[in-house]
Amino acid sequence: MSNICAVSTPLAEGGISVIRISGENAVSVAAKIFKPLSCESVENMQGYTCAYGRINDGEKVVDDGVLTVFRAPKSYTGEDVAEISCHGGIFVTKQVLRLCLKNGAVLANKGEFTKRALLNGKMSLTQAESIMDTISAQGEYELASANLTREGRLFKKISGVTKRLVKILGELAAWVDYPEEDLPEVEEENLRTSLKESIAVTEKILRDYDNGMVLKRGVDTCIAGKPNVGKSTLMNMLLGYDRSIVTDVAGTTRDVIEESAKIGELTLKLSDTAGIHETDDKVEKIGVEIAKKKLDNAMLIMEVFDTSRPLDDEDKELLEYVKNIGRKTIIVLNKSDLESRIDKGFFNSYSNSIVEISAKNEEGKDSLQSEIEKMFSPEDYDADSTIFANERQMNCAQTADKYLKMALESLDMGETLDAVTVMIDYAANALMELTGEKATEAVVDEVFSKFCVGK
Repeated sequence: MSNICAVSTPLAEGGISVIRISGENAVSVAAKIFKPLSCESVENMQGYTCAYGRINDGEKVVDDGVLTVFRAPKSYTGEDVAEISCHGGIFVTKQVLRLCLKNGAVLANKGEFTKRALLNGKMSLTQAESIMDTISAQGEYELASANLTREGRLFKKISGVTKRLVKILGELAAWVDYPEEDLPEVEEENLRTSLKESIAVTEKILRDYDNGMVLKRGVDTCIAGKPNVGKSTLMNMLLGYDRSIVTDVAGTTRDVIEESAKIGELTLKLSDTAGIHETDDKVEKIGVEIAKKKLDNAMLIMEVFDTSRPLDDEDKELLEYVKNIGRKTIIVLNKSDLESRIDKGFFNSYSNSIVEISAKNEEGKDSLQSEIEKMFSPEDYDADSTIFANERQMNCAQTADKYLKMALESLDMGETLDAVTVMIDYAANALMELTGEKATEAVVDEVFSKFCVGK
């Protein structure tokens, strides 16, 4: 395989940049451009050693830096690897990369270093996918999940199920294909138990996937209410800075303002909508219609009410509208710093989550965060065992779960073991695709197409 190279750190100004080279002659490529000051020869450097020196283009000094050498097979890719650390300027980094290309390396494709690690048996497909999960993790839950997957927990969990299914398939095949042999009959109760145990694993993966998507992609949150009840002030409080325009003039927000706010381990994808009310203003009407569409598609709706004013028909219409579309709802009673003129008990039939705040004085944010976390934080989260599958893994688990349940249903209905065997075989294949044991080249290519160059 060719020697590949790429910048493995962000191509931006910083303290250092790292240019990685991997391949059979990676160290030789590095030796042509790196002249060590702390040892005589780059080619003779042992694995896991570093040398300080000059980076040269012929007789011209480009930069000084550090060369780190890793020898096969004890490297990230399983090949010889050389990493040149230079100063983190964009121009100098590009110059060092060009020197690597000029002296025998080719530019790496997306994820090619990790792909070589997979092909050289350094990691499984699920472990390889965890690398990008680690890089993209936005919170403790996601990072813990990525670390567990990188340790091989997901692979072991799925492989355990696969081995159980393969064993069952072997017993069923032997019993069906060699009826003249004195083989023990497959016990249906044992088969049923194995299928149920396997289904429990796939169901846990699918359940955790839903939780993981909330953590990774965020919660689509719509802030709704009449004009001038404090929606924009609430959004600014959640963001920690002024994003929405706040005035005493009703109807200031006429379009949807969108921004993301970090609330504990959750990300809220906030939409500050136009006030929902009857109006003859053509522009405001458009804003109100857009606001209603946002309500229809939101995962969470924060209904904001001004407690310093009595509820009117428009307030009640909003409550009924949100109740009918059946979304998760938090009723936010704003302006708690002013004298209340509403019956707070009236809201009990519309939501179990009612929070009093003063958005203007930034009071009540902790209570609001607590209610949000109750709704969306994983209930059975365990940092030592919870793994959030990605979409590819989820699709494989979904297929396996479907066929395992069909196999169990066939068994319960008294169908022949031939039919049960077919279903189990489909399920086992789906799980082996998940782990990469039976993944096609197209699947592997798709996985690594999502990687950054240099990883």
